[in-house]
Amino acid sequence: MSDRHSMLAQPLRRPSAGRFAAYLGLFVLGLVVGAAGSLVQAAWFPGGLLLALVGAAGAFVGGAWLTGGRAGAVAGAAGWMLSVILLTASRPEGDFLFAAGVGSYAYLLGGMAVAVICATLAPAPRAGGRSVRLGE
Repeated sequence: MSDRHSMLAQPLRRPSAGRFAAYLGLFVLGLVVGAAGSLVQAAWFPGGLLLALVGAAGAFVGGAWLTGGRAGAVAGAAGWMLSVILLTASRPEGDFLFAAGVGSYAYLLGGMAVAVICATLAPAPRAGGRSVRLGE
């Protein structure tokens, strides 16, 4: 088997401690960005909605850039999603953070779309810095 085909099927490896800490930090950043965005989008509509979505996109793209791959964007998006899901649940007292309105739904759906776009378009890491295309 030639060397260029050997990187097509590699076993998964556990991330190093530094990389795991980076993913954990990006997850926490996603939690904070999701909570802050849920407050900002309702306070200053429609500018707050745009600010919240741009902040989320910045966290996701920054995470992908920091880690050099899609997993950084996914870690931030997972934190954002958990934060938003926990904040959408109503409390026993009847309190809730997201009202049934256009801004709240635009933040929820727009944030999910931004997370998917950022995680999909983030650069995939290259093993060994070589091209993985056949013939190159």
